[in-house]
Amino acid sequence: MKNLLIAQSGGPTAAINATVAGIVTGAGASGKVDKIYGAVNGIKGVLEEKFVSLNTVLKDMGCIELLCHTPAAALGSCRFKLDSLEKSESQYEKILEILRKYNIGYFIYIGGNDSMDTVDKLSKYCIMHDIDDIKIVGAPKTIDNDLVATDHCPGFGSAAKYIATTFCELERDCNVYDMPAVTIVEVMGRNAGWLTAASALSRLNGADGPSLIYLCEREFDIDRFIEDVKEKLEKKPAILVAVSEGIKNKEGIYISESQQSGAVDVFGHSYIAGAARVLEQTVRERMGCKVRSVELNLMQRCAAHVASATDIAESKMLGIHAFQCAIEGMTGVMAAIIRTSSNPYEVIFRRVRVNSVANQEKTVPLEWINQEGNDVTSAMMEYLTPLIQGEVHSVFENGIPKHITLY
Repeated sequence: MKNLLIAQSGGPTAAINATVAGIVTGAGASGKVDKIYGAVNGIKGVLEEKFVSLNTVLKDMGCIELLCHTPAAALGSCRFKLDSLEKSESQYEKILEILRKYNIGYFIYIGGNDSMDTVDKLSKYCIMHDIDDIKIVGAPKTIDNDLVATDHCPGFGSAAKYIATTFCELERDCNVYDMPAVTIVEVMGRNAGWLTAASALSRLNGADGPSLIYLCEREFDIDRFIEDVKEKLEKKPAILVAVSEGIKNKEGIYISESQQSGAVDVFGHSYIAGAARVLEQTVRERMGCKVRSVELNLMQRCAAHVASATDIAESKMLGIHAFQCAIEGMTGVMAAIIRTSSNPYEVIFRRVRVNSVANQEKTVPLEWINQEGNDVTSAMMEYLTPLIQGEVHSVFENGIPKHITLY
């Protein structure tokens, strides 16, 4: 029998390990896989042969269940970009040599847009060289929810639940005084405002939630923003504002640009943060009222203590489906979630060609943003609400959550 290799890449989430658990569960139930390896630190770990035996560390169902509720990437991650096939094939030759060395017939890579680019490149290399004994499959994850061809991404639902919960609590905090005050909260999202939109879910139980919501899909005008804030402050003493970190002006320049060095990562993505700080300073200078900015930063990625039960369950099922794709001889595909109904909420799992996903970006439909560009519509609420349903029952020990370590 062939062996299986699993790796993770990109930013961690509260649900990415549930996908690993699903893959391991599917492989164990199939009886068609001998050893299950995990590559430490993604494709970089593959190249360095940094493997861990998952058969050993996930020795029973209790360990697998604990893995489902362990946040971040239990196998480690990386931001490593493979060379293009046109530039160099040496990396691909080395990867295939290593996979054959360990008798690996199935490689499942869990990650976001850049990770699906890796799956696409590796599968194309195999096809070009008539390599049929190794199947390469992608499994999506990203809190940004910006992968195409899937209704939503594992990890997004839990991050959205954290955002909604945090805004519920911030609203209570901000409203204890009767003096004019503005609290501006920056939410992750370079070019896709899905997470920022999730702040509106804080209204589900009757609260006001954020008074203003600005997504990066719409042009951001600071003058209009100040007028919006003034208008809201006339109606209530304290307002809460949600902004995507990637809001841009009409020239397409990030509002936070003045705070940045211009540096980019290995994939060419700008390091952006600081939009809320820029707006805080602007409000202070133009309005003179009490104002503060809050950058949620890393906290929104791996908040397993408020994970969405729906998200964890779907992430595990998606892992099982990704393994089924591999064992059935599929390669160059990504497991995807297809929504068939929102009320009642129902999904099915399908496979899509990874070349239709890699290097694409799913942004918020403009019709899901209100005409003024400072809030979301009911269609967005209908889309988001099912994804945060259900609470997980994390294992606590000594008063804090208990997690599993794989290496």
